Amino acid sequence: MVKRKGKFKLAILEIMIIIISLIIIIPLLIMFFGSVKNQVESAQFTISLPSEWHFENFAFVIETGKILGSFFNSVVITGSATVIGVCCAAMAAFVIARKKTRGGENLYNYFFLGMIAPMQIITTYLMLNVLHLSGSFIGIILIYVSINLPFNTFLFTSFISGIPKEIDEAANVDGCGIWRLFFTIIMPLLKPVIATSSVIFAMNVWNDFQLPLYFLNSPSKYTMPLTIYNFYGKYFSNWNYVFADMVLTAIPILIVYLIAQKYIVAGMTAGAVKG
Repeated sequence: MVKRKGKFKLAILEIMIIIISLIIIIPLLIMFFGSVKNQVESAQFTISLPSEWHFENFAFVIETGKILGSFFNSVVITGSATVIGVCCAAMAAFVIARKKTRGGENLYNYFFLGMIAPMQIITTYLMLNVLHLSGSFIGIILIYVSINLPFNTFLFTSFISGIPKEIDEAANVDGCGIWRLFFTIIMPLLKPVIATSSVIFAMNVWNDFQLPLYFLNSPSKYTMPLTIYNFYGKYFSNWNYVFADMVLTAIPILIVYLIAQKYIVAGMTAGAVKG
């Protein structure tokens, strides 16, 4: 009887996993097949194979959609935000993990508040105007850093907490300062969680559509997700080109994720065990 209940629960779990997988896979298939269909077929939003494969849609999107310029913008914004964010998260986590004082607890709670507090678009926009950063790459990079910093700080904190403090003490005895201790001794030990944090950070920034729309006021600064506006508007919708644009936007970050997938799993697992 117990075995039957176990098998029944396992069957229910498998069915739920299949349903969730279909919810994710079906839109992806609609997007991919729609990218190689003609305008009429792509507007039907079906997963049927195209009557004729139009791979020239990708060439048209690249030529007319200013994809290359937007790709460069996305690389600059994503790369800069990731490097700055990961470094800041690692340094903040080191302080939180090592300083078991009231100040360290307050800092921990401060970052926790950053995870649950919603972002206010209007006040952020006004603040950027005051700082003369509105519409600039620096402004949106700092926004991405601040938004993704809390989660990545907790990720680093969990990992650093598992590193023995005796390493710090031995370095201090040898005359090692705090900056040298962190960058030459602690940082090399953080490679798994650095890889994990970097990929998560990059994916969140690269795939974002909302913030560039609000805070980049020039089409020449648009990131790749925003290039769909070249083929979709109020009075027209070339869905075959929109889907082709979405596929081209997803490919770079998908490649990064597939390459770094093993590091993500290793970093998350190590952080969970050490924490």
